[in-house]
Amino acid sequence: MANDFKSATATSLAIDSGTFTTLYTAPGSKTSIILEIDIANKHSADITTSVLISDSSGGNDAYIVKGAPVPIGGALKVVSGQKIVMETGDVLKAAASVATAADAVVSILEDV
Repeated sequence: MANDFKSATATSLAIDSGTFTTLYTAPGSKTSIILEIDIANKHSADITTSVLISDSSGGNDAYIVKGAPVPIGGALKVVSGQKIVMETGDVLKAAASVATAADAVVSILEDV
């Protein structure tokens, strides 16, 4: 197995009203490790953001962060230093308190 570094990006995250933007889905027969998640506020006011993992069964959503503040022009390091393991079919999702106000960048080590 070769370990592959991947980057996933999403612009204009969905508004946190039950709809989330998919950032990354762990591919079939592979385990992935989230190395870092950064969310930038591109809005003209402070926002909040939420990030969660939905497991492959689709029945369990676990928040990594919920309603975390991101200041004007600032960024939030949701994951930095620790690692989160994703198994086949797990989905990483994010949303912001204001529609299209945030962008996300995810660094992943895939096929571990």
